[in-house]
Amino acid sequence: MSELDQEIEGRRSPRKDRRYFAGMFQRAWDRMVHKGRGLLEQPRLWVLALLVGAISGYASVAFVMSIEVLSVLFFRGDETSLVDAARKLPTVALICIPTVGGLLVGALFTVTCKRVEPMTVADVIEARAVHSGRFPLWRGVVSTIAAALSLGTGASAGREGPAVVAAASISSAFASLFQISDFERRALLGCAVAAAVSTSFNAPIAGALFALEVVLGHYAVRAFAPITIAAVLGAVISRYHLGEQPAFGVEKIEFGSYVQFPALFLLGLVAASVAMAFMASVQLARDIMDAVRERLRAPMWAQTGTAGLLIGLIAAGGFPEVLGVGYQTTTAAIAGKLTFWTCVLLVAAKTVASALTLGGRFSGGVFSPALMLGAITGAAFGQVATSVFPSFSGDIAIYALAGMGAVAGSVLGAPISTTLIVFELTADYDAAIAVMVSTSVATVATQQVFRKSFFHWQLARRGVDLIADPEHEVLPGLKAGAHMRWRDSETGASDAAAWELARQGVYLHPKDDFRRAFKRFRGGKLTFLPVLDPNTSPADPGALLGALYYVDALEAYNRALVKLHEEEHS
Repeated sequence: MSELDQEIEGRRSPRKDRRYFAGMFQRAWDRMVHKGRGLLEQPRLWVLALLVGAISGYASVAFVMSIEVLSVLFFRGDETSLVDAARKLPTVALICIPTVGGLLVGALFTVTCKRVEPMTVADVIEARAVHSGRFPLWRGVVSTIAAALSLGTGASAGREGPAVVAAASISSAFASLFQISDFERRALLGCAVAAAVSTSFNAPIAGALFALEVVLGHYAVRAFAPITIAAVLGAVISRYHLGEQPAFGVEKIEFGSYVQFPALFLLGLVAASVAMAFMASVQLARDIMDAVRERLRAPMWAQTGTAGLLIGLIAAGGFPEVLGVGYQTTTAAIAGKLTFWTCVLLVAAKTVASALTLGGRFSGGVFSPALMLGAITGAAFGQVATSVFPSFSGDIAIYALAGMGAVAGSVLGAPISTTLIVFELTADYDAAIAVMVSTSVATVATQQVFRKSFFHWQLARRGVDLIADPEHEVLPGLKAGAHMRWRDSETGASDAAAWELARQGVYLHPKDDFRRAFKRFRGGKLTFLPVLDPNTSPADPGALLGALYYVDALEAYNRALVKLHEEEHS
């Protein structure tokens, strides 16, 4: 050891060693959290997946428990006994409870949000595709509270949609605390959704695949690991706080003969018609009720209150099964406790009640209603099949489970995750083949007619068509102001040429995205578009900021497509 090394060793103190290692740890943490790339990117995402998964899981537990508390408060029964409890209530109470719930939900949105409607899974998909995983926290929180109030007072909807919305809000808020890439934001959104679905249904495999298939829209390997971590954590939280039993416990069922496959194929077609009727009725009810409210200039609470009144009248008219998430009725259908005509009438009643709920702007999801509709449709079909071909048909439960998967898979447009959700909800291996057959047939038949799932249909009605127009994946994120050439640039457009177009009304604002820009380019066959300051008059000489050139827009668009391709196939 040299004299210099000896001197350094002699001057080094334990305190300085602690400071050195503390500084090294701090630098490593900062690199992982703020600048993580390469080898540190995946471990950092796993850590964030654990945190977001845990928070989303406990948020889902709180959401489920709040529904239980409200159900017991209003109906004196939880989701496993809601129908029996509702039958014991006076008719007036049965009508008033959903009505009061509707008035409260409408008032909540009117007071707290400018956009007086609940957020749904479609909004989460749009946040992933258009806004790089950014989701409004406040509106998501309000929608979740409104959903608990809606379902706790008997609204005919599901709890998976609000759980996903709450998870998306948590993910977006959490991501804003860290400097992470857009890919990581979207992956973190998938983690939150996977944890929420896994916790809500005690189905970790289905939760992970739902996030990949429905929300992210791809199965990238980089996203698969953190999403799986979050889904497993959600299942652990669910089993610790809500119990280990599946949502629909079934006894060992007899599959029957493989000769019944044609019947399962036919059930898929019947289930597809039920799913399409359900989706169409929700949109029709929404259009009619929105039009009436706007024509009468009525407040939001009048629409939700009217919807609650009509739901209460259906329940009081002999169909209390339409109230809430419908788990008790779904379990009864699987167990074969419903007659054929009861199932037929319940299909109609549940479809109308769910259409009024969702069209009336209550907050809730579509998955649980789709499961109930599928179960009672399959139970009715199974009673016919077992009576006509008793030697080849299995238990009615086989057809009820197949119907569950078929209707839900058609509505969600997610046959893989839906099949696994039904499998995990029932914990029955023998029914998996029947569910796969009916679900695949029903999903294909629905796609042939509607071309979209319920969520993508909702988005298409807003002008965001992610199926027919895949460019929506990247165009909304590209802004004119970020890619324009400034006015004083040597390669920019001349003021005279820019003002000539501006005076014709052909110009952009800095925050206009490339959807608007490409429409202008295609329509006028122009080489550039002037970009004006939106805070000034177009006639103001200082309004001209620069110009977006067609070649620059194409180059930015191509870079975005390449980045998207790398993300989806990494």
